[in-house]
Amino acid sequence: MSMKAPASHPTPAATRPDTRPWRLRHGAGFWIIAAAFLAVMAFSTIPTPLYALYQQRDGFPTWIVTVIFAAYAVGVIASLFLIGHLSDWAGRRRMVLVAIVLELVAAALFLVWNDVSGLIVARFLSGVGVGALTASATAHLGELRSVARPDEGPRLASTVSTVVNTGGLALGPLIGGVFAQFLPAPLLLPYAVFLVILAGAALAVALVPETVERAEERPAYRPQRISVPAASRGAFSAAAAAAFAGFAVFGLFTSLAPSVLAGTFHVASHLVAGVVPFSVFAASAVSQIVFAPLRSRTALIVATALVAVGLAGLAVGVLGDSLPVFLIAGVLAGAGVGLLFRASILVAGSLAAPERRGEVLAAIFLVAYIGLALPVLLVGVALILWPLVPVLVAFVAIIAVLAVVAALRMLPTAP
Repeated sequence: MSMKAPASHPTPAATRPDTRPWRLRHGAGFWIIAAAFLAVMAFSTIPTPLYALYQQRDGFPTWIVTVIFAAYAVGVIASLFLIGHLSDWAGRRRMVLVAIVLELVAAALFLVWNDVSGLIVARFLSGVGVGALTASATAHLGELRSVARPDEGPRLASTVSTVVNTGGLALGPLIGGVFAQFLPAPLLLPYAVFLVILAGAALAVALVPETVERAEERPAYRPQRISVPAASRGAFSAAAAAAFAGFAVFGLFTSLAPSVLAGTFHVASHLVAGVVPFSVFAASAVSQIVFAPLRSRTALIVATALVAVGLAGLAVGVLGDSLPVFLIAGVLAGAGVGLLFRASILVAGSLAAPERRGEVLAAIFLVAYIGLALPVLLVGVALILWPLVPVLVAFVAIIAVLAVVAALRMLPTAP
């Protein structure tokens, strides 16, 4: 899973048009990169409704699901830190192709090595691919559009990158649920289909113009630089805590939601197992559009209320064995997390000087993806000792307190 990564800011020379005759036009390339971005993000969440099937087939406990999911988050974190920024000198198209190839390898592993160890390796590789893709594709979209429509401004490119990023994350579980519910071989067919889709995406991306000229002398490699503003560490820590809490909610729904549906609510429908995380991610995306006109402080207050009510509703739903309450609460929590994460990005970005903003945002994303992995791993450890329902209630209570406290601390600094 990945949210929109901070885009790099190329120099004017970096967006010189690629005029080789076998390349597509920049306008067509823009939509091809958008489609490839959507396909990769959807593939990254395809396994969400399938975990219960793996669990049923192999008989492993629920905490193993959290380890498999955490492998994906660890892959994203490592990739964002180690290679996510390399497109600034290696080239946008090249890094997008590298990311798609990694997803192709992951899809092949899902087909031929799908016991627990194979799932962990495949999910890790998928995470590495997503980490390599997000910043590269986001920057590539902006640069392609600026060449194709130089008078248009950055709004459409930014909107498209956000929609395909979050929309792909939402579509993946829904597609996986449809395959599992209505089609044969649900642990093989989705990956075979996406193997073809991703291969087609790679071929199409190879025809897209490059927007970054490779330097004659390759710069010395260094990991992504991370920066925390020394004068505003209190405000930054609040923004980071909010991002951590928000991604912990996403981690819950993309790892344990199907197990909760099957074990607590006795829902055997794989389609429902896909619809639930789809609804959470879709609510996150829609809330950012619906509440875009609000002032930042007002949107943060709305986010706090939605997250608090949504997480409380999740606890009430599992304790009261009420699936409708659980579903509605998940949508409310997802909507609140979308606004909360946007607020954390705005606050963090406002704390740094322009030349350090990318480094500060990188730190926020690093904390966010730690939030995606660490709480879910801790839930997995807790499930070895205690039943699912009390562990889930304790999880949402802790995350709710963290999110509300972080949001209240961010209010004075919200731009």
